Amino acid sequence: MTTTVNEYFAPQVTPASQLPDPEPLLRRLTQGALEVLAGVREVEQLARWFSEDAFRALVTRANLSARARSARGVAPARPTFQILSIRQSVPADSVIEAALVVAGPGRTRAVAIRLEGLDGRWRASSLAIL
Repeated sequence: MTTTVNEYFAPQVTPASQLPDPEPLLRRLTQGALEVLAGVREVEQLARWFSEDAFRALVTRANLSARARSARGVAPARPTFQILSIRQSVPADSVIEAALVVAGPGRTRAVAIRLEGLDGRWRASSLAIL
């Protein structure tokens, strides 16, 4: 019986057919993560959209960015950027892997995000900003 109870309360996989189009979320997560790294958004505002591991990694990277800004004496500033392209692949049902190309004033970056359908919504299980 404990297996059934644990399975019942564990995160439930949701088929992609029951989830909304992931592109708007990919855009918002990219914008939010870049704003967190720039120091103009609190990382906690993104917590509900990330798995625990991915959120911890974002918190660590945000702390490193804050330290680097402090060491250079640079104030946080809202980043200006444009998402040039989004490429999505579907390696399995309820999983989206996406690569976004983001152009800013000083550099162009790649952002990789893995979304998984859990409990009726998309959650980012991985985020990498290169």
